[in-house]
Amino acid sequence: MTYRELFSHVVDVVEAVGATILVVGALGAFARFARHRHQQSLGELRKDLGRVILLGLEVLIIADIIQTIVVDPSLESVAVLGIIVVIRVVLSFSLEVEIDGMWPWNRWRVEAITATADPS
Repeated sequence: MTYRELFSHVVDVVEAVGATILVVGALGAFARFARHRHQQSLGELRKDLGRVILLGLEVLIIADIIQTIVVDPSLESVAVLGIIVVIRVVLSFSLEVEIDGMWPWNRWRVEAITATADPS
């Protein structure tokens, strides 16, 4: 087995882990919602699903990076990776806003205001 074949299998495993995170995490979020429907709102379900998607996307990005750097290092694959990463970054930011209700770079302001308002 060559170096590239080995890492091609590694990429397959990492992609499978990412897909498993998405499927199992989504099923878990729906099961939690169904079990605690009277306590959990639809907004909590959306937050749980958003967190699962963010984690799954991060793992899938790892697979794409390994694929591009080790298995198929060409200008075309680098360009495709760049486009995929940009799309996933935009998705990640929009999911963060959906989950937290604010842009990630504004979180420190809210935390500072909360810390000064509640000195306990």
